[in-house]
Amino acid sequence: MSTVESISDQRAFVPVTLDLGDIVLRPWGRRTEVRGGVVARLLEASIDPSIALWNPIRATDAAGAKAYLDRWEAGWDSGNAAAFAVVDGTDGDLLGNVALRWTDRADGLAMIGYWLLPAARGRGVATRATRAVTSWGIATADTRRIEIAHAVGNTASCRVAERCGYPAEGTLRASYRFGDGEYHDEHLHARLATDPEPV
Repeated sequence: MSTVESISDQRAFVPVTLDLGDIVLRPWGRRTEVRGGVVARLLEASIDPSIALWNPIRATDAAGAKAYLDRWEAGWDSGNAAAFAVVDGTDGDLLGNVALRWTDRADGLAMIGYWLLPAARGRGVATRATRAVTSWGIATADTRRIEIAHAVGNTASCRVAERCGYPAEGTLRASYRFGDGEYHDEHLHARLATDPEPV
C-alpha cells in the first residue's frame, strides 16, 4: 500500500453520534431521527430566508430533500464527508446542520460549514456544534487544516468562526455564487490541528 493510500484510509470520516447533552449531533441520512420527520423538517429549513441565501439546501419537495440526505449519506459511506443533523437533546427537534468535508483528503485539508433554524439562533448552538465537529475531525481523521469560507455579509457565520478558534486569513473576491444567484466576496478563516482549543 502506498503512503498516499494509507493516509487516505486514516483520513476517513466514520459515522458517529456526538452527544453534547442538551444537543446531539446525528449523521444525516433518511433514517436520521428528528421530531416531525427528517424530510419535512429539511423542507422547512430550505425555505428559511437566511438558509436559502447563505446555505441553500435546494430542496423544494420530498424528492429533493431525500436527494440531499442521500448525498450526505454517500459522503459518510466514502469517508469524504461528515454531515451532522444538530438535534435538541430533550425533544429531538431539528436545530441545524454542521458538515465537514475533505477538499484535499491526501493533504488533510477540509472545510466546515453550518446552518441553524431560526429558533436555534442566538443560543450558542452553532458554536458548540462546530467546535465539537472540529475537535472530532482533528482527533479521529487526522485533519491537518480546516477552513471556513462565508459571505462577507454573513456576519453571524463570522462570529461563529471566530468563537471556534478559526482566525480570519483574508478575503476571497467574488468567490462563490450564493442563493441569490450573485457572486459574493467571502472571508476565509482556518484552524490548524496544532492551534490551541479556543477558550
